[in-house]
Amino acid sequence: YAMRENVNLFYPPSEVVSGVAPKDTQIRVGGFVVENSINRSEQDLTVTFQLTDGSSRITVSYEGILPDLFSEGEAAIAKGKLNQQNILVATEVLAKHDENYTPPEVEDTAVREKKVYDQGGRE
Repeated sequence: YAMRENVNLFYPPSEVVSGVAPKDTQIRVGGFVVENSINRSEQDLTVTFQLTDGSSRITVSYEGILPDLFSEGEAAIAKGKLNQQNILVATEVLAKHDENYTPPEVEDTAVREKKVYDQGGRE
């Protein structure tokens, strides 16, 4: 049982939206930060944003300081648990290292969803 707690399962936003990802279990969700989706609280360090894989979006809520390279349109991975509203309450947010790096999970998701972009379905 303890081993399962340490496994961080990866899901693209479309699998979270479709209900494949478990609630109340630590998961990682990766995608690209949706343009104009970053909202910072004026009271504390809480920030919300959306991640997309080209076909679906998931809202992420995070309390803390985001990585320097975190920005709209760029790849990111958020680690946390889904709440009952299907919002990922993140305990960690990772951004890509540099302009040439995309996390492998996000790149795989982007390749799978490329047909959505190619067919004019970009959000």
